[in-house]
Amino acid sequence: MQSDRVSILVTAAGAEGTAGKILGLREAGYRVVAADMDRRAAGLYLADQAYVIPHGHSPDYVPEILRICALERIRAIVPLVDEELVTVWALADHGVQILLPRAEIVARCLDKLTLMELLDESGVPVPRTRLATSGSDGMDFPVIVKPRWGRGSRGVFVAHDAAELALARNCSGDEPGRVVVQEYVEGPEYSASVVLWRDRRVQAVVPKEVVLKEGSSRYAISRHHPAVTEVCVKAAHVLTADGPLNVQTRVDTSGTPRVFEINPRFSGSSTLTAAAGVDEIGGLLSQALGDGGSTLRDTWRDGVAMIRHSAETFVAESDFAQRRRSLRWRA
Repeated sequence: MQSDRVSILVTAAGAEGTAGKILGLREAGYRVVAADMDRRAAGLYLADQAYVIPHGHSPDYVPEILRICALERIRAIVPLVDEELVTVWALADHGVQILLPRAEIVARCLDKLTLMELLDESGVPVPRTRLATSGSDGMDFPVIVKPRWGRGSRGVFVAHDAAELALARNCSGDEPGRVVVQEYVEGPEYSASVVLWRDRRVQAVVPKEVVLKEGSSRYAISRHHPAVTEVCVKAAHVLTADGPLNVQTRVDTSGTPRVFEINPRFSGSSTLTAAAGVDEIGGLLSQALGDGGSTLRDTWRDGVAMIRHSAETFVAESDFAQRRRSLRWRA
Protein backbone atom coordinates (compact mmCIF):
# COMPACT_ATOMS: atom_id res chain seq x y z
CA MET A 1 0.00 0.00 0.00
CA GLN A 2 1.37 3.38 -1.01
CA SER A 3 2.05 5.93 1.72
CA ASP A 4 0.01 9.12 2.01
CA ARG A 5 3.28 11.09 2.07
CA VAL A 6 3.92 13.36 -0.92
CA SER A 7 5.88 11.43 -3.55
CA ILE A 8 8.90 13.09 -5.16
CA LEU A 9 10.97 11.68 -8.04
CA VAL A 10 14.72 12.30 -7.78
CA THR A 11 16.90 11.39 -10.76
CA ALA A 12 20.65 10.71 -11.10
CA ALA A 13 20.52 8.48 -8.02
CA GLY A 14 24.15 7.47 -8.52
CA ALA A 15 25.60 10.98 -8.90
CA GLU A 16 27.84 12.57 -6.28
CA GLY A 17 25.69 14.12 -3.57
CA THR A 18 22.38 12.59 -4.65
CA ALA A 19 22.33 10.03 -1.84
CA GLY A 20 22.44 12.88 0.68
CA LYS A 21 19.59 14.64 -1.10
CA ILE A 22 17.46 11.47 -1.05
CA LEU A 23 18.08 10.88 2.65
CA GLY A 24 17.43 14.54 3.46
CA LEU A 25 14.08 14.54 1.63
CA ARG A 26 13.02 11.34 3.39
CA GLU A 27 13.94 12.86 6.76
CA ALA A 28 11.81 15.87 5.81
CA GLY A 29 8.81 13.57 5.41
CA TYR A 30 8.68 13.09 1.64
CA ARG A 31 8.25 9.71 -0.03
CA VAL A 32 11.22 9.56 -2.40
CA VAL A 33 11.26 7.61 -5.64
CA ALA A 34 14.77 7.42 -7.10
CA ALA A 35 15.79 6.81 -10.71
CA ASP A 36 19.03 6.20 -12.55
CA MET A 37 20.30 4.53 -15.74
CA ASP A 38 22.61 2.30 -13.72
CA ARG A 39 20.96 -0.30 -11.51
CA ARG A 40 24.07 -0.26 -9.29
CA ALA A 41 23.49 3.38 -8.26
CA ALA A 42 23.52 3.52 -4.46
CA GLY A 43 20.69 6.04 -4.27
CA LEU A 44 18.31 3.45 -5.73
CA TYR A 45 18.73 1.44 -2.52
CA LEU A 46 18.23 4.41 -0.18
CA ALA A 47 14.87 5.60 -1.52
CA ASP A 48 11.35 4.42 -0.77
CA GLN A 49 11.03 3.07 -4.33
CA ALA A 50 13.39 2.97 -7.30
CA TYR A 51 13.50 2.51 -11.07
CA VAL A 52 16.11 2.03 -13.76
CA ILE A 53 15.32 4.49 -16.56
CA PRO A 54 16.53 5.21 -20.12
CA HIS A 55 19.05 7.91 -21.02
CA GLY A 56 17.62 11.43 -21.02
CA HIS A 57 18.03 11.67 -24.81
CA SER A 58 16.31 8.35 -25.47
CA PRO A 59 12.86 8.40 -27.12
CA ASP A 60 11.79 6.04 -24.32
CA TYR A 61 12.70 8.50 -21.57
CA VAL A 62 9.52 10.60 -21.44
CA PRO A 63 7.08 7.63 -21.75
CA GLU A 64 8.90 5.79 -18.97
CA ILE A 65 8.99 8.80 -16.64
CA LEU A 66 5.29 9.39 -17.32
CA ARG A 67 4.58 5.77 -16.44
CA ILE A 68 6.51 6.08 -13.18
CA CYS A 69 4.79 9.35 -12.30
CA ALA A 70 1.36 7.82 -12.81
CA LEU A 71 2.20 4.63 -10.96
CA GLU A 72 3.82 6.36 -7.99
CA ARG A 73 1.54 9.44 -7.94
CA ILE A 74 4.54 11.75 -8.30
CA ARG A 75 3.84 15.39 -7.43
CA ALA A 76 7.23 16.86 -8.33
CA ILE A 77 10.49 15.90 -10.03
CA VAL A 78 13.98 16.94 -8.96
CA PRO A 79 16.10 16.36 -12.09
CA LEU A 80 19.84 16.35 -11.44
CA VAL A 81 21.56 15.31 -14.68
CA ASP A 82 22.07 17.64 -17.66
CA GLU A 83 20.97 15.20 -20.37
CA GLU A 84 17.37 15.24 -19.14
CA LEU A 85 16.95 18.87 -18.10
CA VAL A 86 15.23 19.95 -21.32
CA THR A 87 13.46 16.66 -22.11
CA VAL A 88 11.86 16.38 -18.67
CA TRP A 89 9.83 19.54 -19.29
CA ALA A 90 7.44 17.42 -21.40
CA LEU A 91 6.01 16.23 -18.08
CA ALA A 92 4.87 19.71 -17.05
CA ASP A 93 1.80 19.24 -19.26
CA HIS A 94 0.80 16.30 -17.07
CA GLY A 95 0.47 18.22 -13.81
CA VAL A 96 3.90 17.40 -12.41
CA GLN A 97 6.01 20.19 -10.90
CA ILE A 98 9.49 20.40 -12.46
CA LEU A 99 12.08 21.78 -10.04
CA LEU A 100 14.07 23.60 -12.73
CA PRO A 101 14.14 26.94 -14.50
CA ARG A 102 12.00 27.11 -17.65
CA ALA A 103 13.12 24.93 -20.57
CA GLU A 104 14.42 27.85 -22.63
CA ILE A 105 16.58 29.01 -19.72
CA VAL A 106 17.91 25.48 -19.28
CA ALA A 107 18.83 25.23 -22.97
CA ARG A 108 20.58 28.60 -22.86
CA CYS A 109 22.71 27.61 -19.87
CA LEU A 110 23.66 24.21 -21.28
CA ASP A 111 25.20 25.85 -24.36
CA LYS A 112 28.39 27.19 -22.80
CA LEU A 113 29.31 29.40 -25.75
CA THR A 114 25.89 31.05 -26.08
CA LEU A 115 25.72 31.54 -22.30
CA MET A 116 29.11 33.26 -22.13
CA GLU A 117 28.21 35.54 -25.05
CA LEU A 118 24.90 36.53 -23.44
CA LEU A 119 26.46 37.26 -20.05
CA ASP A 120 29.35 39.19 -21.60
CA GLU A 121 26.99 41.37 -23.67
CA SER A 122 24.98 42.06 -20.51
CA GLY A 123 27.96 43.20 -18.47
CA VAL A 124 28.43 40.07 -16.35
CA PRO A 125 32.18 39.35 -15.99
CA VAL A 126 33.13 36.11 -17.79
CA PRO A 127 36.30 34.54 -19.19
CA ARG A 128 36.79 35.02 -22.92
CA THR A 129 35.26 32.01 -24.64
CA ARG A 130 35.54 31.04 -28.31
CA LEU A 131 34.91 28.07 -30.56
CA ALA A 132 37.96 25.82 -30.75
CA THR A 133 38.11 26.48 -34.49
CA SER A 134 39.39 29.97 -33.60
CA GLY A 135 42.30 28.56 -31.61
CA SER A 136 43.29 30.52 -28.53
CA ASP A 137 42.27 33.75 -30.36
CA GLY A 138 44.88 35.91 -28.65
CA MET A 139 44.29 34.45 -25.17
CA ASP A 140 47.32 33.89 -22.97
CA PHE A 141 48.12 30.31 -22.07
CA PRO A 142 47.05 28.28 -20.21
CA VAL A 143 43.54 27.97 -21.64
CA ILE A 144 40.65 25.63 -20.91
CA VAL A 145 39.40 23.31 -23.67
CA LYS A 146 35.98 21.78 -23.04
CA PRO A 147 32.84 20.53 -24.77
CA ARG A 148 30.34 23.22 -25.72
CA TRP A 149 27.71 20.95 -24.16
CA GLY A 150 28.87 18.75 -21.28
CA ARG A 151 28.95 18.28 -17.53
CA GLY A 152 31.01 17.19 -14.56
CA SER A 153 34.39 18.25 -15.98
CA ARG A 154 34.12 15.51 -18.59
CA GLY A 155 36.34 16.17 -21.58
CA VAL A 156 37.89 19.26 -19.96
CA PHE A 157 41.59 19.89 -20.60
CA VAL A 158 44.05 22.59 -19.54
CA ALA A 159 46.34 23.48 -22.46
CA HIS A 160 49.59 25.26 -21.58
CA ASP A 161 50.74 25.96 -25.14
CA ALA A 162 49.64 25.70 -28.76
CA ALA A 163 50.78 22.09 -29.06
CA GLU A 164 48.72 21.03 -26.05
CA LEU A 165 45.76 22.99 -27.39
CA ALA A 166 45.93 21.13 -30.70
CA LEU A 167 46.25 17.81 -28.86
CA ALA A 168 43.30 18.61 -26.57
CA ARG A 169 41.11 19.49 -29.56
CA ASN A 170 42.08 16.28 -31.32
CA CYS A 171 41.47 14.17 -28.20
CA SER A 172 38.12 15.71 -27.37
CA GLY A 173 36.20 13.32 -29.62
CA ASP A 174 33.81 16.14 -30.57
CA GLU A 175 33.43 18.01 -33.83
CA PRO A 176 35.23 21.41 -33.85
CA GLY A 177 31.92 23.29 -33.58
CA ARG A 178 31.16 21.43 -30.36
CA VAL A 179 34.37 22.37 -28.54
CA VAL A 180 35.17 25.72 -26.93
CA VAL A 181 38.37 27.35 -25.72
CA GLN A 182 38.03 29.47 -22.60
CA GLU A 183 40.41 31.85 -20.89
CA TYR A 184 41.92 30.33 -17.76
CA VAL A 185 41.14 32.45 -14.70
CA GLU A 186 43.64 32.11 -11.88
CA GLY A 187 42.02 32.36 -8.46
CA PRO A 188 39.71 30.68 -5.95
CA GLU A 189 36.65 28.90 -7.34
CA TYR A 190 33.14 29.36 -5.95
CA SER A 191 30.10 27.18 -6.62
CA ALA A 192 27.04 29.19 -5.58
CA SER A 193 23.50 28.01 -4.94
CA VAL A 194 21.20 30.71 -6.32
CA VAL A 195 17.67 30.12 -5.04
CA LEU A 196 14.68 31.56 -6.88
CA TRP A 197 11.29 30.44 -8.11
CA ARG A 198 8.56 31.48 -10.53
CA ASP A 199 8.37 35.13 -9.45
CA ARG A 200 12.07 35.37 -10.49
CA ARG A 201 13.04 37.04 -7.23
CA VAL A 202 16.32 35.80 -5.81
CA GLN A 203 15.58 34.43 -2.35
CA ALA A 204 19.10 33.47 -1.32
CA VAL A 205 22.63 33.10 -2.64
CA VAL A 206 25.05 30.75 -0.88
CA PRO A 207 28.61 30.86 -2.29
CA LYS A 208 30.72 27.83 -1.50
CA GLU A 209 34.48 27.98 -1.95
CA VAL A 210 35.67 24.83 -3.71
CA VAL A 211 38.71 23.52 -1.86
CA LEU A 212 39.09 20.33 -3.88
CA LYS A 213 37.28 19.37 -7.07
CA GLU A 214 37.35 16.01 -8.81
CA GLY A 215 34.54 16.29 -11.35
CA SER A 216 32.37 17.61 -8.54
CA SER A 217 33.27 19.36 -5.29
CA ARG A 218 34.96 17.05 -2.80
CA TYR A 219 35.75 19.63 -0.12
CA ALA A 220 33.96 22.99 0.01
CA ILE A 221 33.23 25.73 2.55
CA SER A 222 30.30 28.15 2.75
CA ARG A 223 31.68 31.67 2.38
CA HIS A 224 30.06 35.08 2.57
CA HIS A 225 31.45 36.83 -0.50
CA PRO A 226 29.48 39.97 -1.44
CA ALA A 227 31.11 40.29 -4.88
CA VAL A 228 30.28 36.69 -5.80
CA THR A 229 26.73 37.18 -4.56
CA GLU A 230 26.32 40.36 -6.62
CA VAL A 231 27.53 38.67 -9.82
CA CYS A 232 25.24 35.68 -9.21
CA VAL A 233 22.19 37.90 -8.76
CA LYS A 234 23.03 39.83 -11.92
CA ALA A 235 23.46 36.62 -13.92
CA ALA A 236 20.09 35.31 -12.69
CA HIS A 237 18.40 38.56 -13.74
CA VAL A 238 20.06 38.52 -17.18
CA LEU A 239 18.72 35.00 -17.71
CA THR A 240 15.28 35.95 -16.28
CA ALA A 241 15.68 32.68 -14.41
CA ASP A 242 12.75 31.27 -12.44
CA GLY A 243 14.25 28.20 -10.86
CA PRO A 244 17.37 26.98 -9.05
CA LEU A 245 20.77 27.82 -10.50
CA ASN A 246 24.28 26.66 -9.68
CA VAL A 247 26.57 29.54 -10.71
CA GLN A 248 30.27 28.73 -10.94
CA THR A 249 32.82 31.52 -10.72
CA ARG A 250 36.51 32.14 -10.26
CA VAL A 251 37.69 35.29 -8.51
CA ASP A 252 40.54 36.76 -10.57
CA THR A 253 43.62 38.56 -9.28
CA SER A 254 41.76 41.92 -9.31
CA GLY A 255 39.08 40.48 -7.01
CA THR A 256 36.44 40.26 -9.75
CA PRO A 257 34.33 37.09 -9.80
CA ARG A 258 33.98 35.79 -13.35
CA VAL A 259 31.22 33.35 -14.24
CA PHE A 260 32.59 30.44 -16.24
CA GLU A 261 29.57 28.11 -16.14
CA ILE A 262 25.98 27.93 -14.91
CA ASN A 263 24.19 24.67 -14.17
CA PRO A 264 20.42 25.24 -14.50
CA ARG A 265 19.54 22.90 -11.63
CA PHE A 266 20.28 22.33 -7.98
CA SER A 267 23.94 22.35 -7.08
CA GLY A 268 25.69 19.04 -6.55
CA SER A 269 26.60 20.44 -3.12
CA SER A 270 23.03 21.41 -2.18
CA THR A 271 23.56 19.39 0.98
CA LEU A 272 26.20 21.94 2.03
CA THR A 273 23.79 24.77 1.17
CA ALA A 274 21.23 23.14 3.49
CA ALA A 275 23.80 22.50 6.23
CA ALA A 276 24.71 26.19 6.14
CA GLY A 277 21.06 27.12 6.68
CA VAL A 278 19.27 27.36 3.31
CA ASP A 279 17.33 24.21 2.40
CA GLU A 280 16.95 25.09 -1.27
CA ILE A 281 15.40 21.77 -2.35
CA GLY A 282 12.93 21.51 0.52
CA GLY A 283 12.06 25.20 0.33
CA LEU A 284 11.38 25.26 -3.41
CA LEU A 285 9.48 21.97 -3.22
CA SER A 286 7.16 23.50 -0.64
CA GLN A 287 6.63 26.58 -2.80
CA ALA A 288 6.09 24.54 -5.97
CA LEU A 289 3.53 22.26 -4.33
CA GLY A 290 1.64 25.13 -2.73
CA ASP A 291 2.12 23.69 0.73
CA GLY A 292 2.21 27.11 2.32
CA GLY A 293 5.99 27.36 2.12
CA SER A 294 7.22 30.93 2.36
CA THR A 295 10.20 32.32 0.50
CA LEU A 296 13.52 31.31 1.96
CA ARG A 297 15.55 33.73 4.05
CA ASP A 298 19.06 34.63 2.92
CA THR A 299 20.52 33.94 6.34
CA TRP A 300 23.06 31.17 6.71
CA ARG A 301 26.28 30.25 8.45
CA ASP A 302 29.67 31.15 7.06
CA GLY A 303 32.48 28.61 7.41
CA VAL A 304 30.56 25.34 7.22
CA ALA A 305 32.91 22.81 5.59
CA MET A 306 31.74 19.86 3.52
CA ILE A 307 33.88 16.73 3.43
CA ARG A 308 32.46 14.42 0.77
CA HIS A 309 33.30 10.79 1.43
CA SER A 310 31.96 7.29 1.06
CA ALA A 311 29.68 6.13 3.85
CA GLU A 312 27.78 2.98 4.67
CA THR A 313 24.03 2.78 5.25
CA PHE A 314 22.57 -0.36 6.78
CA VAL A 315 19.19 -1.86 5.92
CA ALA A 316 17.47 -5.18 6.48
CA GLU A 317 18.64 -7.90 4.11
CA SER A 318 15.06 -8.57 3.08
CA ASP A 319 14.62 -4.94 1.97
CA PHE A 320 17.88 -4.98 0.05
CA ALA A 321 17.07 -8.29 -1.62
CA GLN A 322 13.61 -7.11 -2.62
CA ARG A 323 15.01 -3.93 -4.17
CA ARG A 324 17.74 -5.90 -5.92
CA ARG A 325 15.15 -8.24 -7.45
CA SER A 326 12.90 -5.40 -8.51
CA LEU A 327 15.79 -3.70 -10.34
CA ARG A 328 16.92 -6.99 -11.89
CA TRP A 329 20.51 -6.30 -10.88
CA ARG A 330 23.13 -8.85 -11.78
CA ALA A 331 26.38 -8.56 -9.85
